[in-house]
Amino acid sequence: VAKNEEFKNFVLDIAKTIVAESPADVDALLNVMLSGGDRTVQENLQDKILSIGENIKIRRFAREEGIVSIYVHGGGTVGVMVKFETEEAAAATDTFREMGKNIAMQIAAMNPQYLDEASVSPETVEHEKEIIAAQLQEDEKLKNKPAKVIEGIITGRISKFFKEICLLDQQYVKDSDLTVGKYIDSVAKELNTQIKAVSFVRYAKGEGIQKKDDNFADEVAKMVQ
Repeated sequence: VAKNEEFKNFVLDIAKTIVAESPADVDALLNVMLSGGDRTVQENLQDKILSIGENIKIRRFAREEGIVSIYVHGGGTVGVMVKFETEEAAAATDTFREMGKNIAMQIAAMNPQYLDEASVSPETVEHEKEIIAAQLQEDEKLKNKPAKVIEGIITGRISKFFKEICLLDQQYVKDSDLTVGKYIDSVAKELNTQIKAVSFVRYAKGEGIQKKDDNFADEVAKMVQ
């Protein structure tokens, strides 16, 4: 269905609608008029379910304004948007465009959970420390080490934890001598400007879907009624 031209055109119209209407959430999106038409997104969605013959649901979307770089991998298996703050003139250069795409590809490949260390909640850090401490207690060689040594090991592993889950702390995949943050800084220096990665969104096909035992025939019958 995802390769069906009718479906792809419908998705494009939904994207245009999101850009134009800036709905707050999926429910709001379903109730606005589809771009270029006189019926709601929900009404058009029901039409597509009947004409294509497959259940289709709009689960989520993200909308960003400003300077945004994108990357779509594998025909839509992974999609990434990265928002930056920089001068418009810098953002218009091929150097910046290449950098933006490289960062988006990094996110697609390495799947960071946070932008930087400051974005990680104290609760998440504390939970990770508890996990590490429990692991150390099960290690016969380490569990009887002095508290100061244990604390140092935990600190070191938390640092490694940040390097794995935080985009700007990750090792840049195209140059292992740089972190992603350092790579961005190097491009900013080349362009004689400042570049700041502000946020990112990464969607992967199928993530978050919980299978349901819905009866599709019954669902279509309800729509027809």
